[in-house]
Amino acid sequence: MAMKFEKTGEGTYMLDVCGYVCPHPQIYCKKSLEKINEGDILELVIDNPSSAETIIQMCDQVGHEILEKKNEGNKIIFRIQKA
Repeated sequence: MAMKFEKTGEGTYMLDVCGYVCPHPQIYCKKSLEKINEGDILELVIDNPSSAETIIQMCDQVGHEILEKKNEGNKIIFRIQKA
């Protein structure tokens, strides 16, 4: 179980925090968003449903736009555009 953050393309990044429980996915998401540029896209992969709500709340508070949220098996995938 290791957090994985990587650049996947020009202005796109992926953060996989599967296996982590609250508040770690939100903390890693926040730190990853701080590292990328405004307008860049972060694809966040989590497997803890309770973390999804806190991530949505954080994005709403800060102004990041959730472009997509989908479920794939036991994983929840967010596409977040940094404000």
